Amino acid sequence: MLLASLLGPVPGTHAGLPDVLRRVKPSVVGIGTFMATRQPRVSIRGTGFAVADGRHVITNRHVVSPFIDTRHGEHLAVLLPRGRREPRALAARVVECDRTHDLCVLLFKGKLPPLPLGHAATVREGEAVALTGFPIGMVLGLHPATHHGIVAAITPLAMPSISGKGLDADRLRALSSPFDVFQLDIVAYPGNSGSPLYRREDGRVVGVVNSVFVKGSKEDALSRPSGISYAIPATYVYDLLVRNGLKP
Repeated sequence: MLLASLLGPVPGTHAGLPDVLRRVKPSVVGIGTFMATRQPRVSIRGTGFAVADGRHVITNRHVVSPFIDTRHGEHLAVLLPRGRREPRALAARVVECDRTHDLCVLLFKGKLPPLPLGHAATVREGEAVALTGFPIGMVLGLHPATHHGIVAAITPLAMPSISGKGLDADRLRALSSPFDVFQLDIVAYPGNSGSPLYRREDGRVVGVVNSVFVKGSKEDALSRPSGISYAIPATYVYDLLVRNGLKP
């Protein structure tokens, strides 16, 4: 152990992750709502990350789809971490959502360094990846947390049995147009939904973490859902951006 520490990092390990993370973290945001008359004024629903021109954010559709009380001044917001203080809330609006792949692109009143997209089609099983997001929301303040592991499998989005019990219309729509997702050996929580999944070696985003939508499709028949996590390949992020005239 002492000899290893004297010799420095072993080639092939994740020794470069701290440097990659330093570039990734400024682009990772919370996604939630803001209401001036509410305490707390900010409510977080998930995670997102800046893309394209830095004024757009990618997240999961299910993160932004719940009811927003516009009658009482509640609005969708991109949340910038400020340590123990209430996060800075920047007004946002939906540009387009991809219901089949549970993705959404938002435009917000601000600008952040965008994360580059990698080629999801070249991702291999066993490849080292990491994700950064907000697994426990604002319980301890809005602090991004990073977890790393490998792509455990590339697997079809499919029901585990012939029963469709518990599947809603969006999941059934996705199952009618099957596509592959990344199965991860990384534990992710609902607050991680929308987090960027990126290559540990260079920080290029290859997927969008999805702890709810995919799991509900693949594991609904299980009485005790597993701790397995999933990510939507970034191929569909690319398509969503191009469709809206944005340069990935």
